[in-house]
Amino acid sequence: MIKAYAALEPKGKLTEFEYDPGELGPQEVEIDVDYCGICHSDLSMINNEWGLSEYPLVAGHEVVGRVAQVGEHVTHLQAGQLVGLGWHADYCQACSHCNAGDHNLCLTAQGTIVGHHGGFADKVRANAKCVVPLPEGIDVKSAGPLFCGGITVFNPLVQFDIKPTDKVAVIGIGGLGHLALQFLNAWGCEVTAFTSSERKAEEAKSLGAHYTLNSRDAAAVEAAANCFDYLISTVNVKLDWNLYLSTLKPKGRLHFVGATLEPLDINVFGLIMQQRSISGSPVGSPGTIAKMLEFAAQHDIKPMVEMYKFDQVNEALAHLDSGKARYRIVLER
Repeated sequence: MIKAYAALEPKGKLTEFEYDPGELGPQEVEIDVDYCGICHSDLSMINNEWGLSEYPLVAGHEVVGRVAQVGEHVTHLQAGQLVGLGWHADYCQACSHCNAGDHNLCLTAQGTIVGHHGGFADKVRANAKCVVPLPEGIDVKSAGPLFCGGITVFNPLVQFDIKPTDKVAVIGIGGLGHLALQFLNAWGCEVTAFTSSERKAEEAKSLGAHYTLNSRDAAAVEAAANCFDYLISTVNVKLDWNLYLSTLKPKGRLHFVGATLEPLDINVFGLIMQQRSISGSPVGSPGTIAKMLEFAAQHDIKPMVEMYKFDQVNEALAHLDSGKARYRIVLER
């Protein structure tokens, strides 16, 4: 039996829950969970904000632990190995996206917490393809959020060929944004942080921003017209997107990784006349996750985390929901 913490209904408190995972599949890996990050997506799933949730729901998709056992057809992982698991627990491994190495775009990928029990538990199972070994030198306690927040902001650097000479800006310095600043700085870019908090301005510089702009000062944003090659938005709120688009150079890109639920109100001429682009992306493939982890280890990139014990999961979720987390939360055994 696997012992976990589950929501039994939308917006419900998590309670102790046990389930029988059945026989280990030939391509599966079982992980002893040592740490599990709490992402805002976990809260959204617990509250059924996306209409995808099935109850009992065991959240947790930023897992770090050790391999407990492997299926008979798994050869690249072994018991005792330190590994991580992110948003996906399985892929079809037969579609054109999987065959091209873009497993994260698989249309039938199995989410770790969507119709599957996740990492708020003592153990979790997943297809071995989704389980990524941790490299030497990475900080194990804070590595979990890299499997969601970290890969979410790193993946676009690879997908859109962001160059070390590019001038980039990050909108929103929070759970995603504070990691984006670190990755972009280490990538070699000139980095600007858009933030509405003067208190966060100095912190943004300590995390890798060379410059900051007050996002609530329209005149300051207007003065940055035609400055940036790339903007990455990590926020989930509606902003004046046309104003931000004006800060892009010709051929610049506004990229969304924050799940803004309201429709984008965009002046198309702002795109056409300067040949600008708007795009979005999810988490990355296992191969890109492995590259991201190596890059993070080489450049000492790690999330700022607040630690809670697993039996404090409801307290941790309430802290996340309050908006006061700085900047990621991790449960530890």
